Amino acid sequence: MLTLFFESLTNLLVLTYRTFIPRPGHPRPSAGRMLVMSGFIPLFALVQGIHWIGFLLDEILYRGYRRVVIREPLFVLGVPRSGTTYLHRLIARDTALTTFSTWECLFAPSITQRKFWLGLGRIDARIGRPLGRMLDWIERHAFKGLDTVHAMRLSDPEEDYFALMPVLACFILILPFPHSDLLWRMGLFDRDMPQARRARMMDFYHRCLQRHLFVHGPEKRLLSKNAAFAPLAGSLVASFPDARFIVCLREPHATLPSQLSSLEAGIDFFDVLSATPDFRERLTDQLGFYYKNLETALGERPEERCAWVTMRALQSDPARLMQAVYAQLGLPPNEELRGALARDASEPGTYRSSHAYSLEQFGLSRGDIDRDLGPVFARLAARSARTAANASPMQTGTTPGDDPMGSSSTRTPVRHAEPIHCGDSC
Repeated sequence: MLTLFFESLTNLLVLTYRTFIPRPGHPRPSAGRMLVMSGFIPLFALVQGIHWIGFLLDEILYRGYRRVVIREPLFVLGVPRSGTTYLHRLIARDTALTTFSTWECLFAPSITQRKFWLGLGRIDARIGRPLGRMLDWIERHAFKGLDTVHAMRLSDPEEDYFALMPVLACFILILPFPHSDLLWRMGLFDRDMPQARRARMMDFYHRCLQRHLFVHGPEKRLLSKNAAFAPLAGSLVASFPDARFIVCLREPHATLPSQLSSLEAGIDFFDVLSATPDFRERLTDQLGFYYKNLETALGERPEERCAWVTMRALQSDPARLMQAVYAQLGLPPNEELRGALARDASEPGTYRSSHAYSLEQFGLSRGDIDRDLGPVFARLAARSARTAANASPMQTGTTPGDDPMGSSSTRTPVRHAEPIHCGDSC
């Protein structure tokens, strides 16, 4: 733990230095970017410092967490923008499973922090929830801008890769630090991350999952969803040999512009292109690696360990597909999940997102994408077809054609059809 702390502190200092004094031959960032980073870096360092204090207290107060055994975890992987969020929040209603919430990922990765906030929440509930109501108001306004891309509330199930922030291994940090070789290697983890650091990262992640189970129940099965973990698929198999995987897929010509579009606000806020003009091109190449690494790492996994699901199959009939996936992976049937599917199916209407994007917008060619990634997608999609073929009807009233693949929350699930405006290239 101390090794990772000092390594992360050193890396943050280097990143800070390179933010304001780039390497020779690299463009000098704009004044706007330097101003934003002058505020972001101290705040980021403060939050991560609090997390590290929590980790230290865990080793003193709750050292028993290290004895927690992670049994047969369930990982939802896939390429970004392929339905992983919907699938994760759907499966999270299975009460036999436990998964990270947004507030845990961002504000309480340690046991000590969780105990503190949970205790404060109980006190707040006894006096009428004044703090709770204030947080409700803040999150409605703070996260409102994300609703068309990735709806987020503090109590929602969320990607636990945010818990890797303290060791600078969360890929979303590529937005404030686009010049970081370490972060770019996170996006090519199984191929490019040095073995020693790879082992330290996976050990830290393992400890994060143990801490979560220590708080929520060691007897529960861990559910983890991370589209950003496609490049870590091989390392996850090695670290959790008894794990089961559900892999979400979507056509590459739809995935690439959708992912780039979803990051546009962050790219603009941090003025990323002033520091790394080829940012979009590098990200596009990396997303291609996601498809190939999923096939390399999971393509030969036995069917009872890995289920492949296309976005189109989820759109067609999520209830039947989930029954097939559960049966294929040997997961116990769950009445809570079946009831949730029935309730979702009874909701009228389909939400239409304002999130629109095009291939041309990012200088992409469908022909080039299909030549490079079409064959690997076709091979993986064929596995999904076998899963869908085994689906049998669930009595939920689901209507074929419903599209659940967008913004949703654990309180009010929303079916969301996300339009793709690709012009003639589609």
